[in-house]
Amino acid sequence: MLDLTGKKAMVCGSTQGIGKASAVQLASLGAAITLVARKEDDLKLTLKELSTKAGQRHDYIVADFDKPEELRKNVESYLKSRHQFHILVNNTGGPTGGEITKARPEEFVNTFQRHLICNHILVQLLMEGMKSNKYGRIINIISTSVKEPIKGLGVSNTIRAAVANWSKTMSFELAPFGITVNNILPGATETGRITEIVANTAKKTAKTVEQVRADMLSKIPAGRFAKPEEIAYAVAFLASPEAAYINGTNMPVDGGRTGCL
Repeated sequence: MLDLTGKKAMVCGSTQGIGKASAVQLASLGAAITLVARKEDDLKLTLKELSTKAGQRHDYIVADFDKPEELRKNVESYLKSRHQFHILVNNTGGPTGGEITKARPEEFVNTFQRHLICNHILVQLLMEGMKSNKYGRIINIISTSVKEPIKGLGVSNTIRAAVANWSKTMSFELAPFGITVNNILPGATETGRITEIVANTAKKTAKTVEQVRADMLSKIPAGRFAKPEEIAYAVAFLASPEAAYINGTNMPVDGGRTGCL
């Protein structure tokens, strides 16, 4: 019985996968949504799928997370004439897979900018509004690699851990203002990202796509990949007033795959 009526949420990477599912779920609970992604046509299509049953209005910001200063400029411009935000969902696509010994230095730099730097820019822009409202929910979509590195995702493993530690540090500083900062760690989820990982793995190992999927599924106690909506349910709970005393956590949503506590 969660209710986010009167709350305003910014959801990043929100035209597909986990980001889109999160925007749809938060809107269904009454939140007004600002979508953030780089393709305006996709943003307009997603906007039509958001519930307005609570009388709320939704909008969007066009921004490319490979261009942090463009993101800053566009969000700053938006904030000059719009309301403050209560909820921020940081989410963007992961880097191309590959062994860490073969990763080019610029891959780390680009991924660090896309994930940690863009997250940081958004928190700095939105946190004063959250402070004045004495309500803030910052939710970062990361990966189970924060707890247990995933083979073949060297750059991702490295940067995801950096984001998790940034988030934990941020949670200490913002807690006195009624703002929580938490991470959701999705396991293998039926999105374009998992399709890409499976295809790349199949190519490198000379296995079929079906064989790679079967190998992955064999490691998941639940015996299936997650649906994006199942990650979104966790986002909705952490965004709610009921989650006020949950702060600085890493929450796996992985069907039991991660082998550590």
